Amino acid sequence: MDRRSFLHYALGATGLALINASFDRSPYREPSKVLIVGAGVAGLFAGYLLQQKGIDFEIIEGAARYGGRLKKLEGFADYTLDLGAAWLHGHRSIVGKIARKNQVAYTEDQSDLVYWHQGKLLKVLPRTVKDLIYAYPVAKECSLLEYASKQGFDESYKYILEALAGDYGAGASELSVLSTRKEEHNWSSGNRDFRFEASYFDLIDQHIVPAVRSKIRLNSRIVSVDYTLGKPQIIDQQGKSYRGDKVLLCVPITVLQQKDIRFIPAIDAQKQAAFEAIPMGPGLKVFLKFKQSFYHQNIVGGSVCAAYADACVGKKGKDKVLMAFIMGEQAARLSDLPESKIVEALVAELDNMYQGKASRWLEKAHVENWTKQPLIKGAYSYSSKGIANARFLAAKSVDQKLFFAGEAMHSDGHHQTVHGAVESAIESVDEILKQLAH
Repeated sequence: MDRRSFLHYALGATGLALINASFDRSPYREPSKVLIVGAGVAGLFAGYLLQQKGIDFEIIEGAARYGGRLKKLEGFADYTLDLGAAWLHGHRSIVGKIARKNQVAYTEDQSDLVYWHQGKLLKVLPRTVKDLIYAYPVAKECSLLEYASKQGFDESYKYILEALAGDYGAGASELSVLSTRKEEHNWSSGNRDFRFEASYFDLIDQHIVPAVRSKIRLNSRIVSVDYTLGKPQIIDQQGKSYRGDKVLLCVPITVLQQKDIRFIPAIDAQKQAAFEAIPMGPGLKVFLKFKQSFYHQNIVGGSVCAAYADACVGKKGKDKVLMAFIMGEQAARLSDLPESKIVEALVAELDNMYQGKASRWLEKAHVENWTKQPLIKGAYSYSSKGIANARFLAAKSVDQKLFFAGEAMHSDGHHQTVHGAVESAIESVDEILKQLAH
């Protein structure tokens, strides 16, 4: 069964009829146990699938909470805020199917957009930058910034380009136009974006986590994986060891790049090179609560933050919260600053755009600096020049014992997304089940 066929069966007609009967009667060896490292979306969903199949598993998480890059903030406003992933990208994705099956409320994001360009707020730019990804011909590898320059976009578009690249997790000088265009061609989940009335975290917490909650082990950061002989053994920072038939690693790509987990024997050079070829840049989300609304729903092109978005879109509350989505070079500049200085810089920029109204009406702020989270270390993966087939190589299993899942391992266009992490988990569990059956 190929990947697309498996995903079709895994999604099922109702949205969550997981893993079709074409292989669900396989004679699994008894007892079988899978150790899942990381309780982000991929790890949680992998556990959910294994639970459905009656396979024993443990999800071992280094942090004091589960969810990974899904996280929510309550009490800041009269609605819940997503500190990590916030948008459901495409109604045809597996996450969209789960949401509809469970009657989870979400709304299409049709919010308005203005551009800060040459000191003015504009509804329409003199030239559209979106065509740089979707329309202009691309002959060879180059960054978005290089490509825009070749197409005649001048310096006044610099931060508009930063916003476009930031949506993909990168800076404009880092994002590969050629690779990104190929990934957009493979994108299959739909082109509309949606916001949850509650939060993205709540969707997973309420409809996936209950099936696996008793199997989650928190505050257990894995430091070594020994797959030399027999059953693999993993050890956490406190010296506790775990043994299983298979190990599924669902950690951010940064953890693998920086060798925070020691593999025994060492991962071969080709695979380590594949890990290191998948970049994951810095990222912050800053929430600014105001006494009064004075801003547009989306503001693109700031030199401090290239993309602001109204956080109350799709929510039922009335509080006025503007979210600064800071990626790439802008995130690199801000991430080492004290939180007060980050907020100060954003408010000053908004004051410049809106005649001092930001500082006049600011109530409070919350900074979520994903770059400084020790078990995450960034936002999400993107494709830089020369990435080639690194995602495919990084996701390949090792010695039929080690398996890899997560958004960065998705090689068919859905990396960077929650549903890409879920699809990656489905593929890995499919491979694990087939091997356990033999």
